[in-house]
Amino acid sequence: MRITFFASKNYDKDSFNKIKAEYPELELEYWETELSAKTASYVTDSEAICAFVSADVSEKVLKVLSERGVKLVLMRCAGFNNVDLDAATKYGIKVMRVPGYSPEAVAELAMTLAMSVNRHIHKAYIRVRENNYSLQGLTGVDLYKKTAGIVGTGKIGAAMARICHGFGMNVIAYDMYHNPDLPLVKYVEMDGLLATSDLISLHCPLMDSTYHMINKETIEKMKDGVIFINTSRGGLVDTDDLIEGIRKHKFFGVGLDVYEEETDNVFENHEDDIMMHSTTARLLSFPNVIVTSHQGFFTAEALTAISRVTLDNAAAYLKGETAGTELN
Repeated sequence: MRITFFASKNYDKDSFNKIKAEYPELELEYWETELSAKTASYVTDSEAICAFVSADVSEKVLKVLSERGVKLVLMRCAGFNNVDLDAATKYGIKVMRVPGYSPEAVAELAMTLAMSVNRHIHKAYIRVRENNYSLQGLTGVDLYKKTAGIVGTGKIGAAMARICHGFGMNVIAYDMYHNPDLPLVKYVEMDGLLATSDLISLHCPLMDSTYHMINKETIEKMKDGVIFINTSRGGLVDTDDLIEGIRKHKFFGVGLDVYEEETDNVFENHEDDIMMHSTTARLLSFPNVIVTSHQGFFTAEALTAISRVTLDNAAAYLKGETAGTELN
């Protein structure tokens, strides 16, 4: 079976090619272009395509893929909010994903962002490069004995909870489904978490029920001086309301690895472009905000796990077996 990879970078090719010999039944074809209705129309002789978190896997695209003979969509990521699962089922296309590649990778970046905005590492780094060793404006706070509020306690949220506990923090959490493997966490209602947390970190999927869960109303319920971190999905946060909260000095610091505008930017180099209208530029104008490039997953261990689970999914499909990663 041939698999056409969309939006493949050199690191994707390297990680998949390292284990390709273990799957002689699979042929891998790498395309740099992103998946869209137009690029899907160029697929030939591929029963499967592989897409990533920023791909357009809408009904329009799935219809074209179906017409090109595609029967399998392999998402090399955990999130699937960009996939129209009902349409995939209608066109007879199976969708599979990588549900857990390295939860520690994302959780560790979340804590890195929290520590960085807290201790103003981004500002201190630039200062020292310019031979400015002033400490003015670099005051942070101890996280020890502070309260960490974890929103979503799946594998990544659980890893973040353990990290916060290791820092000596009081860890509380909100999730509709309590994780029995987290005795160190006290579950509370969302309003209680917002009102009492010194650090709030989002670790939940983007669904209709969670879209813009962080908005003007929920921001107002937060403690003044809270550190806010999002490494999950940009759509969880109403960016305009977040910016208003930053301007009102609600936050001590904000760390974002994801944001609403990221689809056209993520994983691409725009250093020579003039961004005519950019939410990212507005966020970066604030001295207490750090924005990274959706790199929470980006560790050697995570890339290896993504490659292996993706190809295991394809092999299971070929054998007619159930992998437990199917979405429809």
